[in-house]
Amino acid sequence: MEGLPARTRRDLMRLGLASSIIAASLPLLRNNALAAGGRLNLADIGVGDPGDWSKFTKPTGWTVNLVAIGNAPSAILNVLIAGGGTTTYDLINIVGSMQKPLVDNGLVEPIDPSQMPNWTRDTNISEFLAKGKPGFNFIGYQDKIYGVPTVLQGDSFAYLPEKTGKLDSYAALFDPKWKGFVALEDNYTTAGQKTALYLKKANLAEINNPDDMTPEEIKRVVDFLIEKKKAGQFRVIWSSFQQAVDLITSKEVSVIDCWEPMVFAAKAKGVNVEYADPKEGYLLWAMAAYIVKKQRSAEQMKAAYELLDFMLGGWYGAKISALRGYMTNTEAPDYAKQHPGEFPGAEAEKVAQITDNVRRKFKQGGTWQNRWPTHVEVYESEWSRFKAS
Repeated sequence: MEGLPARTRRDLMRLGLASSIIAASLPLLRNNALAAGGRLNLADIGVGDPGDWSKFTKPTGWTVNLVAIGNAPSAILNVLIAGGGTTTYDLINIVGSMQKPLVDNGLVEPIDPSQMPNWTRDTNISEFLAKGKPGFNFIGYQDKIYGVPTVLQGDSFAYLPEKTGKLDSYAALFDPKWKGFVALEDNYTTAGQKTALYLKKANLAEINNPDDMTPEEIKRVVDFLIEKKKAGQFRVIWSSFQQAVDLITSKEVSVIDCWEPMVFAAKAKGVNVEYADPKEGYLLWAMAAYIVKKQRSAEQMKAAYELLDFMLGGWYGAKISALRGYMTNTEAPDYAKQHPGEFPGAEAEKVAQITDNVRRKFKQGGTWQNRWPTHVEVYESEWSRFKAS
């Protein structure tokens, strides 16, 4: 591991057990891929699977083997570096904004947009993710493009209106009125960054950029959270999708820092829960698909680009929007509307509504999530201090 950044080396040691388990399972996956010949191995965090890849497989002849991967930056690096992922996976579909460690460690290929006809058709890219805009950090690094955006979203928090009435500020997460009935996500790039956005907008702390704080600013945010935690403000710090949904559906909490798909899941179970439209703005982010850097034939590279282009297409975008509640690409709403056999009226309307809602969030603004901030080790240390308090 000589030559790797100190943080990466530490992550690899800390996650050694996980890599051993992953490595043990890779030979079978590797052999299956070789035997199949026309297979692409796609590592995905769990939201990019449409459930049926036949619309890609039939015209291209390439099958897609989807393998689950964790979304924590250190875990992703561990799988790719120590777990043998660079020899096994062809593409990874994860939340972006961590190009620096991926590129610095030689783990992903730069992207050539000209290889994907759907790239120029997706105006979300030019509007929100182009060079010179904050969203570029989710797909690019040092003026080069490395990721292909697959979903976009803006996050805030959820609440039970029957308990709280209408809420429109992150202040609700820290309001003593809801003491003991608030939950935060165990994640400094979400809960920590939303807290920083709130403190800045409320003039409660001097914070220049909530998306990339100085060590002093991070400490201020954590000091504030520790004060609230010691006062009993937070019922739980959650760490999984299902845990958050269960907290909502059981009504164990009245206010919860969470993702909007969790609200969809709770509503499907009959719970009256609302996702807030905070006056401070949203935590904006995008998922990106990367081509893993490894030896491959021209045919394999062509197939990888065909899969990326497929993921920028109307059917895939509409399917993921309908299944997961995320905005995908600008072709998705029209495709759903024009193919009622695949997307019946209510489903097509759902895709259109989700797209309109997320576009509104991006226009409203807020802060872009930063998965690899400049002072990432300070973030980790301070967040550990918060959890241990």
